[in-house]
Amino acid sequence: MKDPEMQLQSNPFTPVFGKVPLYLAGREGVIDDLLMTLDNPDNSPDRCTMFVGARGSGKTALITYLAQEARARGWIASNVTATKGMLEDIFQQASAASSHLIDDASSVHLASVSVAALGSVGFTRDQAAPANWRTRMNSLLDQLAKTGTGLLITVDEVDPSLDEMVSLVTTYQHFVREDRRVVLLMAGLPHRISALLSGESTSFLRRAARKSLGPIPSYEVEEAFRSTVMDGGKRIDEDALQTAVERIDGFPFMLQLVGYRSWNASHDDDVISIDHVRRGAGLAQEELESRVFDATLSELSPADIEFLLAMSRDEGKTLQANLKTRLAKSPSHVSIYKKRLLEAGVIDEPIRGKLVFALPGFKDYLIKTMG
Repeated sequence: MKDPEMQLQSNPFTPVFGKVPLYLAGREGVIDDLLMTLDNPDNSPDRCTMFVGARGSGKTALITYLAQEARARGWIASNVTATKGMLEDIFQQASAASSHLIDDASSVHLASVSVAALGSVGFTRDQAAPANWRTRMNSLLDQLAKTGTGLLITVDEVDPSLDEMVSLVTTYQHFVREDRRVVLLMAGLPHRISALLSGESTSFLRRAARKSLGPIPSYEVEEAFRSTVMDGGKRIDEDALQTAVERIDGFPFMLQLVGYRSWNASHDDDVISIDHVRRGAGLAQEELESRVFDATLSELSPADIEFLLAMSRDEGKTLQANLKTRLAKSPSHVSIYKKRLLEAGVIDEPIRGKLVFALPGFKDYLIKTMG
């Protein structure tokens, strides 16, 4: 029964891509590094950082949170997705956000003067020749520098095939050389980040910081789940909490999705039980498959799938040496497809020569779908 003295809030879990959850579990170290960079960016190795992870690993939520923190520290922030028009979007966002800091007076000059019957005084704004993006950004950054204000640029869903993506990266290199107060954060799937790093004009990014967003430790999942439930005005049984942690399996998106569905399953009850979690986790698994796994599978080649099915025969880690026999392929073939799948974020190699599935639950999904 519901405790009449306990006031319930709306569902506190946020299974929406990019929305910042109440607790960013497992990312404290990364957040601390970037917050220190915002406080002292000049010599920080993290002033250009790439966040790498599979779908649902919390990349977008993390850069959204960091942009919020930057604004709270007095920075201007431009947040874009790697699509056509992103450069203009960066400039327009930064200009709008910094309008209170920028003096427009310099763009106005005296056009004419007349006395009494001779006429009147008139002013007009400069009609400067169109400037390219770098020139306009430099002008904006010059004005921000007068107030000691920095600019944070975040780019989600990095696309190395986009010309504007390459232009941004190459221009940012000049910002760094010119000691401009600009921090660049990028987020993307592993294979897209790798492709960006391999480009000739973007090779300097190989010296940038790279943060891999892997699974969240179980104890942090447990703490975040319990705290979110309590902040929402409910409690959760201990066996229900442990079941939730097991079903989440360290996956950030599942933390929010299992929590959201379990909360809804509890309806007006003030305690989330194990039955609520089992019901919620079942629904969450179906949504995970349709929203994340289907998209991942569609990008895999037949040879990729064959490689993964060979791995699926093992309960835990798969020895790379064993795949040569199972696939009846050469060592070079195994190495090529291991590299492809590592870059796609589908598998991981926690110990050299030992491979595991990077996406919790993807192994069972693959067997069910393709086995």
